[in-house]
Amino acid sequence: MNTKSLPAIALVSLLAAGCSPEPAKAPAGTKAAAPTPLVIPVPRETTRQEGKFEVSGATEVVYSGGDGAAQAASFLVQQLRANPDIGVTGPKPDEPGSGSIAFVLAPDDNTFEAEGYSLTITSKGVTIKSRTPAGSFYGAVTLWQLLTLRPPQGGVVELPALEIRDAPRFAWRGLMLDSARHYQSPEFIKRFIDQMALHKLNVLHWHLTDDQAWRLEIKKYPKLASVGGWRVPAGAAAKDIDPATGKPRLHGGIYTQEQARDIVAYAASRHVRVVPEIEMPGHASAAIVAYPELGVPPASTQLKAVPSDWGVYENLFNVEESTFTFLEDVLTEVMAVFPGEYIHIGGDEAVKPQWEKSPRVQARMKEFGVKDAHALQGYFIQRM
Repeated sequence: MNTKSLPAIALVSLLAAGCSPEPAKAPAGTKAAAPTPLVIPVPRETTRQEGKFEVSGATEVVYSGGDGAAQAASFLVQQLRANPDIGVTGPKPDEPGSGSIAFVLAPDDNTFEAEGYSLTITSKGVTIKSRTPAGSFYGAVTLWQLLTLRPPQGGVVELPALEIRDAPRFAWRGLMLDSARHYQSPEFIKRFIDQMALHKLNVLHWHLTDDQAWRLEIKKYPKLASVGGWRVPAGAAAKDIDPATGKPRLHGGIYTQEQARDIVAYAASRHVRVVPEIEMPGHASAAIVAYPELGVPPASTQLKAVPSDWGVYENLFNVEESTFTFLEDVLTEVMAVFPGEYIHIGGDEAVKPQWEKSPRVQARMKEFGVKDAHALQGYFIQRM
């Protein structure tokens, strides 16, 4: 197998699993089992058969049973067209036939799990069957992996006859992207989602706020993005002066709500859910620079710029009713952009010297009936 053709995530997955890119050999003196197909992750069940099927420019991709099958078929064709050496025709609506790659959606077939599928390769063709669009999609991903294991010979890819029956072991298969510490373009994030989908990952944990930036547009509080989304770079880059302003060039970027909705929709087309993270009560420096009244005086009034360096900062949101209202307003807008079941609200690394030294915060603790700063964070998280 040519590992140079593997996406980076795929190669890391192989190495992290302790696998070489070629199937392991059986110990001397033992009977070798049929090699497991080189698919990430390894399918639950694989049965080898006799024969092979040749995929060429004359091979038709067809689908039946609904939009989920059509979308999976289109995804496969789109992926293969990125490789000019592999040609197929279609997709088009039709029943499985000799010489075709067929996607069959069978919603009433309860032998399949929600994201499960079967992939059957015989000398007469390929059939991918599932009861959900996600199952059809993952079947397309597995077939794409099999078709791109080795370069085609004369425009033909040989697939060994086999049957794969597969379903994910874990319902939540997540990958976290930290866009707060380093801004990535929407185009990059879509490519990132593509790589997730090709490895059957289904949750993008999108880290959008932190001490070093607030990336998401909040219409009711525009300075969160316009101020909190930019900072002077750390290190030598801080000496890069913009001649138009005489000040250091700012590093950063923001995502409008329209851009975020587009990313959510793009992810959904690849069966990836997006879970946004809006940090609280700590990792709040960028928000406090934008709106100092959210922080704990006097530190909040002395914080003049979004931090550039790594590390754990002491800046926490205060616990005034106006701050809880602010955070509720923010989450209301976040929920309108991200329609999924979950929003991540952080809670980590909330070091508490500012709360512990503040007479006003101490008074609020008595109002809430909590005994110390640790319990105050519990109250804060429970309330939000």
